[in-house]
Amino acid sequence: MDKVFLYAGLILCLIMVLSLWRAVLGPSVLDRLIGVNAVGSKTTVLLVLVGLLFHRVDMFVDIALAYALLNFVAVLAASRYFQKRGGLGR
Repeated sequence: MDKVFLYAGLILCLIMVLSLWRAVLGPSVLDRLIGVNAVGSKTTVLLVLVGLLFHRVDMFVDIALAYALLNFVAVLAASRYFQKRGGLGR
């Protein structure tokens, strides 16, 4: 069963590269924000998979939830900042 979690984590890392590519090279600020949010969401799932691999799900779920909350608040704050600045479409 550990191999399933390992391969799922590797596939998730490959998908994260695509989101990271959008976050770095996105043509607009909105694309970059969506890319950063996608990377954060995938990181949350990856943390749970790592917890399953190390048989410490209870600890890694707490870390994943805290990371997901920080990711959500950070993207929300950045969106609000760029909305007030009027730079979301650039």
